[in-house]
Amino acid sequence: MAGCGSGLCCCCCPRCCGERESRTPEELTILGETREEEDEILPRKDYEKAQRYEAVKWVMVFAIGVCTGLVGLFVDFFVRLFTQLKFQVVQSSVEECTEKGCLALSLLELLGFNLTFVFLASLLVLIQPVAAGSGIPEIKCYLNGVKVPGVVRLRTVVCKAMGVLFSVAGGLFVGKEGPMIHSGAVVGAGLPQFQSVSLRKIQFNFPYFRSDRDKRDFVSAGAAAGVAAAFGAPIGGTLFSLEEGSSFWNQGLTWKVLFCSMAATFTLNFFRSGIQFGSWGSFQLPGLLNFGEFKCSESDKKCHLWTAVDLGFFILMGIVGGLLGATFNCLNKRLAKYRMRNVHPKPKLVRVLESLLVSLTTTVVVFVASMVLGECRQMSSTGHSGNDTLNLQEDVNSSIKTFFCPNETYNDMATLFFNPQESAILQLFHQDGTFSPVTLSLFFLLYFSLSCWTYGISVPSGLFVPSLLCGAAFGRLVANLLKSYIGLDHIYSGTFALIGAAAFLGGVVRMTISLTVILIESTNEITYGLPIMITLMVAKWTGDFFNKGIYDIHVNLRGVPLLEWETEVEMDKLRASDIMEPNLTYVYPHTRIQSLVSILRTTVHHAFPVVTENRGNEREFMKGNQLISNNIKFKKSSILTRAGEQRKRSQSMKSYPSSELRNMCDEHIATEEPPEKEDLLQQMLERRYTPYPNLYPDQSPSEEWTMEERFRPLTFHGLILRSQLVTLLVRGVCYSESQSSASQPRLSHAEMSEDYPRYPDIHDLDLTLLNPRMIVDVTPYMNPSPFAVSPNTHVSQVFNLFRTMGLRHLPVVNAVGEIVGIITRHNLTHEFLQARLRQHYQSI
Repeated sequence: MAGCGSGLCCCCCPRCCGERESRTPEELTILGETREEEDEILPRKDYEKAQRYEAVKWVMVFAIGVCTGLVGLFVDFFVRLFTQLKFQVVQSSVEECTEKGCLALSLLELLGFNLTFVFLASLLVLIQPVAAGSGIPEIKCYLNGVKVPGVVRLRTVVCKAMGVLFSVAGGLFVGKEGPMIHSGAVVGAGLPQFQSVSLRKIQFNFPYFRSDRDKRDFVSAGAAAGVAAAFGAPIGGTLFSLEEGSSFWNQGLTWKVLFCSMAATFTLNFFRSGIQFGSWGSFQLPGLLNFGEFKCSESDKKCHLWTAVDLGFFILMGIVGGLLGATFNCLNKRLAKYRMRNVHPKPKLVRVLESLLVSLTTTVVVFVASMVLGECRQMSSTGHSGNDTLNLQEDVNSSIKTFFCPNETYNDMATLFFNPQESAILQLFHQDGTFSPVTLSLFFLLYFSLSCWTYGISVPSGLFVPSLLCGAAFGRLVANLLKSYIGLDHIYSGTFALIGAAAFLGGVVRMTISLTVILIESTNEITYGLPIMITLMVAKWTGDFFNKGIYDIHVNLRGVPLLEWETEVEMDKLRASDIMEPNLTYVYPHTRIQSLVSILRTTVHHAFPVVTENRGNEREFMKGNQLISNNIKFKKSSILTRAGEQRKRSQSMKSYPSSELRNMCDEHIATEEPPEKEDLLQQMLERRYTPYPNLYPDQSPSEEWTMEERFRPLTFHGLILRSQLVTLLVRGVCYSESQSSASQPRLSHAEMSEDYPRYPDIHDLDLTLLNPRMIVDVTPYMNPSPFAVSPNTHVSQVFNLFRTMGLRHLPVVNAVGEIVGIITRHNLTHEFLQARLRQHYQSI
């Protein structure tokens, strides 16, 4: 038989079967044979593992949505409880003291409630300072690739959730919607890890999602779930995470984020509907903030929600909203700078006192304005059709305040000030009774000023609801003026209040797509899509002419290197070599422990290039020093040449049974020229370097080195992370100089990522048991093929690569494989690029 001399067929001969199993796929293809099904390219075991990983990811996304909805339920329940308790006590006191003349006592009761709640909120921020504010700037930085310390810890979400309910219940002009976004992001970051620094004793062996990319995806889903829970807008939450938060997005993430947002919305809706109305499963309350149904009165035949003529007024309102938003941002920026200079450097008690001062001022202003500045207005009758609209109008009328007003009238200023902010928004959107233009003007000015002062103090605080309330008062004022002085009786005041809210909020935060969808979903009225979108676009364009959005301003004030969506066109006059950092801190493929410890303790870099030196007398260096010899051998083994690849393939083809193939391979090898004895690297580079001083790879870079010594040519082999080096040191992965590098222990990927996301700090480690002369081979753990660019690459290309791929380090490698610099996030910030561009113009 043809297979062997045994006379057995190929399927029966063990030797033939052994040869068949050892052959490569190329050999089997030439012989006309194929492998069996179990030898498929993707083994079944790996396929099942990938499917299990994807299934677990979907389960975690659902769990994040449910937990975020429960956090929103917790905040909403206690805010309502504390607010109702406060207003019931104070309102009954006001009614009694109106006749007895003891309104000062009512003011003291209100101050007692508010100051106590705000004091508790400030104490929670002292425990976890990053819980202050809305948290949206911090989450935006995190999703942009900047790790803000403590921003996604369990302690943060506890202090955030409890702090914001005390802030809102304390009467401050803040909202709970912004902190809900931060809370959802923290849930997304922590839940898939099944561990926490605050709960060190609780450990679960959960092997999934041990990378920054997975964590960032879950944070995106959590932030979207926070928006969905706050506004009942799952699609708007998904778009918010895409537009305002995430810098790195993939197609598979979109569906998971939407699913997470849906889970959060319906979890919150299910429990709120059951708790408030007793109708479990009815889903009547989609979000924490509900705008209600916009519908004209049945008795008003001329009324329309909006007409084409109204678009002109909406555009003007967008311009005014952009101007008001820019003014708000400018004033708040000045206040933030003042706090950074005069409040934050002082003891923490000063921050608490500032919060109490704001609370005291707000309480006095609200009480005095409600008692003194209000006007008595006629109540409206419920003339709407439909049970839902009728119930909404009854709810609106039930929240009006009649302080010092006769029957069938209400105090318009007290109705706006002496109610929760959500109820005040519903009053402006749906109250058929008129509000005095003077009342609306005073309310807007007072609310604008106090909201601007409040945002930035040391309490958890959101900005969405105060902005919506300010804008709604502005829009309602415009509607009153158009009705009273121009005679436009057809306009619907609720529509103008909604457009005013959108204009002011858009002028402050500068969001377009996501905010449009959020407002449409909150109103449940698709016909508002066009006017809301036009208003937001105009408000954003107007505001951008003067300054940035409020979140971007606070990010810049903190000095965070946030990357924009794209660079300016003129930046293409710069190349990668103009912005890179040429002064490198690097490691060698084989490095002594003392060098690694010295590098890690004297730098804060998160990654280090793995390099070898280019020397003209390498053979002399290799003699008598095992460490240098290992590094030079690694460099030579990593050089890929066409001749070497052809030789490797020819040797593989010699094993083919075809005599023609064997002859072709033998002929090729016979005609191949023998390799020269000269160093192969020097042949490839075609250049010569003068010998450098006798600097061994186990020496750390020194300040005494000359320019030639510090910037000598270095062949680039890959990148290794600080966390990887620390893990190798902690686990004692090394070998002695008298041994081969093959004797070094090998760690699996699971062992390398076991401490994720909090790897040990090099300064906290006790490395006395390690011999500083031992050698660490980092080549099995480095990334041998990171993204890299040429020194001549345009800055726009560098920026797009860095941002799109979510990089933190981008080596700059020249045409002969030498690393000449490295680009980090700092080198791509707008301020840094502007400075380099100015230097470029000066050098021309």
